Amino acid sequence: MEEYIIKEGKKLRLGYTTGSCAAAAAKAAAMLLLSGKAPESISLLTPKGIPLELAVQDPSLGDGKASCAIEKDSGDDPDVTKGTLIYAEVSFSGESGITIDGGKGVGRVTKPGLDQPVGAAAINSVPRRMIRENVEEVCRLWDHQGGLSVIISAPDGEKLAKKTFNPRIGIVGGISILGTSGIVEPMSEQALVDTIGVELKQRRASGKKTALLTPGNYGADFIRDGLGLDPEKAVQCSNYIGDALDICRDCGFQSILLVGHIGKMVKLGGGMLNTHSKYGDCRMEILAANAAACGLSPEAAEEILQAVACDEALRILQQQGILQATLRRLTRRITFHLSQRAGEGISVGVLLFSKEYGLLAQNEQAQQVLNQIKEEEKWYIL
Repeated sequence: MEEYIIKEGKKLRLGYTTGSCAAAAAKAAAMLLLSGKAPESISLLTPKGIPLELAVQDPSLGDGKASCAIEKDSGDDPDVTKGTLIYAEVSFSGESGITIDGGKGVGRVTKPGLDQPVGAAAINSVPRRMIRENVEEVCRLWDHQGGLSVIISAPDGEKLAKKTFNPRIGIVGGISILGTSGIVEPMSEQALVDTIGVELKQRRASGKKTALLTPGNYGADFIRDGLGLDPEKAVQCSNYIGDALDICRDCGFQSILLVGHIGKMVKLGGGMLNTHSKYGDCRMEILAANAAACGLSPEAAEEILQAVACDEALRILQQQGILQATLRRLTRRITFHLSQRAGEGISVGVLLFSKEYGLLAQNEQAQQVLNQIKEEEKWYIL
């Protein structure tokens, strides 16, 4: 595939999803079954409107069924499924229409809240539609009136799934067949936000009313070591804190606890709800401004502005005797901005820590929301 996007000054090649692979493999296998001849390549129009011409691999025909494979190409995106083969086996069926299921290496849904119901193969709605429409197209070309069964498989899927979010969200036995556009855009922020959304929607669908968020691995470690909770139950929202709050609101959560390292959380005090460094680095300015409101001298403020790490700035505040006052004020500002984004009716707890100082501060809501989480999950590890 030779389609590109320009991102941050770099030319990046687009790829295609496992959903596109599955649909193309099913189309090729249906052609082989109904015509007796395997196509060398297969054409596919993706939902994004980009046409694909994909090489057909490993065709097989016999005993009323045909099988073909398409190799996944993620372009310049570092996708764990890149290079794996997605197979489709198409066979004659006594049922009417096109039935679709997963085989070896395609996961099964075990928890509610995902795109497919519990017990179904983890083949999402758009790929299922693509598979059905492309197989139906082949049926019309060869005037086939009967039903066909389509089984999608990925021989390496069970091994690859261990490197994905599937074990966390209750998809067992393999990878998911995904894609809403049919196209993989390298380093897609929307794909990351969608993954956060899947985890939060699943938690809400299981009946939980509280959400535990943390930006990353530091937070997960503190949740385990500092709070005695299972970090696997937290949703890692990376830099997309504002997006995570939007999803929590839309899902109907009543309360949220955000646990994060001071180095990222301090940005929230300035209303920066996407904390990626490409959008700015205002950590020291925000710390200095809050400290100045608590009586920090101009000389010490300048020292903080020259600091390169938050722990260094905290040391200066401690020396000046205003560390706790500054952290309390900063936490109030963080709470204000998070609550504004979350909207009315949602209680937002905030907990700040650093690797050097441990627990630094928490707002008034934090302990109450933490207790709600413990009650809902019975999560105690210790």
